Amino acid sequence: MNIDDDIIFDDSGNETSGDDVDFGIDADSGCNSKEFQSFEEEYQYEVLSTEEIVKHMVDCIKEVNVVVQVPATVTRILLNYFNWDKEKLMEKFFDGNQDELFKEAHVINPFKKVNVVKRKITKNNLGSEECDICCMFFSPGQMTGLECGHRFCYECWNEYLTTKIMGEGMGKTIACAAHNCPILVDDETVMRLLKDARVKLKYQHLITNSFVECNRLLRWCPSPDCNYAIKVSYVDSKPVACRCGNVFCFACGESWHDPVKCLLLKKWKKKCDDDSETSNWIAANTKECPKCNATIEKDGGCNHMICKNQNCKADFCWVCLGPWEPHGSSWYNCNRYDEDEARSARDAQEKSRAALQRYLFYCNRYMNHMQSLKFEHKLYASVKEKMEEMQQLNMSWIEVQYLKKAVDILCQCRQTLMYTYVFAYYLKKNNQSVIFEDNQKDLERATELLSEYLERDITHENLIEKKTQVQDTYRYCDCRRIALLDHVHEGYEKDWWLYSD
Repeated sequence: MNIDDDIIFDDSGNETSGDDVDFGIDADSGCNSKEFQSFEEEYQYEVLSTEEIVKHMVDCIKEVNVVVQVPATVTRILLNYFNWDKEKLMEKFFDGNQDELFKEAHVINPFKKVNVVKRKITKNNLGSEECDICCMFFSPGQMTGLECGHRFCYECWNEYLTTKIMGEGMGKTIACAAHNCPILVDDETVMRLLKDARVKLKYQHLITNSFVECNRLLRWCPSPDCNYAIKVSYVDSKPVACRCGNVFCFACGESWHDPVKCLLLKKWKKKCDDDSETSNWIAANTKECPKCNATIEKDGGCNHMICKNQNCKADFCWVCLGPWEPHGSSWYNCNRYDEDEARSARDAQEKSRAALQRYLFYCNRYMNHMQSLKFEHKLYASVKEKMEEMQQLNMSWIEVQYLKKAVDILCQCRQTLMYTYVFAYYLKKNNQSVIFEDNQKDLERATELLSEYLERDITHENLIEKKTQVQDTYRYCDCRRIALLDHVHEGYEKDWWLYSD
């Protein structure tokens, strides 16, 4: 990463000397664990500004253009078609069928002569050309077009491109304005034909955004209003830290979610977002009519059900789902337990209820830690006040930094615990899962203790006395968190973990 190592700033943004800084604390990202530092060393990446992204794009085009020897704007379209995979482009370019390559990418083969479309010329407009969009005649100098031969007036080109860029929100590329012509407009032509500087700037932003989104080795920082992107040499599920302070997984773009893998986290988020749990609730709290299978919810105390389906009107018992008629006769046997009948009638509902209860158990704990994490991010403001109070009690700036570090570690522990419940939800029981749950319980207990210290136990009177307790607790929390993650990673390496649906 491009970081200025010569100047160091304190929490207030003031320049300070390196002698007074706690180098164990990352003031930008709040992520200072040994685990993350080791990831940084293993997984090399670079944070790019918008200007650096553009330079990287231009460098990629030049690198390919040295070999393929086609106009730079055509090279960009070709690279865009292959999602900026230079190796794939080179392989296709030199496989002997270049005509097919250019046709697939919707560009005119620059190595072949193009048959230009003949223009409409009549006796009344000799020397003029008709624009097929506005149907007006112009001199050849007022018309322009692409290699495909389709020519239009400058004003129509400008309006067409402006609409595509500003109104429709163009995708990766813009096709020729002619009907059903697949040939793409190159960047140089777009910039030449546009009049409004604002539209030109928007087009450049769209091209840059397309470059990042198509390139598997680049990813925008997901933090709101952040314009930085991360560049890696290979794609992996590893944490990357943006200059804005956001730490996220490069592979999926979510907040760093150790110990759960990207695939399971995606599955969990889909489960939380879609209506699958609504279906579970319906299955757990309703029954189906034994005749027409309509879903029925009981809204009274009487067990005599009458299906409201106009074509059904079945009478049945809510308890046993059998016909209601025998319940008023000597054949009544609803109170007698029949193993086979009960299993067939109720197994589906009981399974749904059990599945729902299990989901709610893990979801409630996941959401609880997520909420706690949001609250504890607000601790930084109150901790800053306490740090200022301690400095007024003749403590140095460096001596009070333990409070900020404690909040850093508390937030890390909350985030790890939040994702351990996603991991545990899909985990099948075995000896290693029991060890995992013990580690999880130990970390959770220590995290709650640290949270209580920082939120309630530290007062103006005991600021200095509580220092040792806070330091011991956050060190223990950090150790337990790393131990839990080490155990999970070892399980990944040795294939301990089995997952359920």
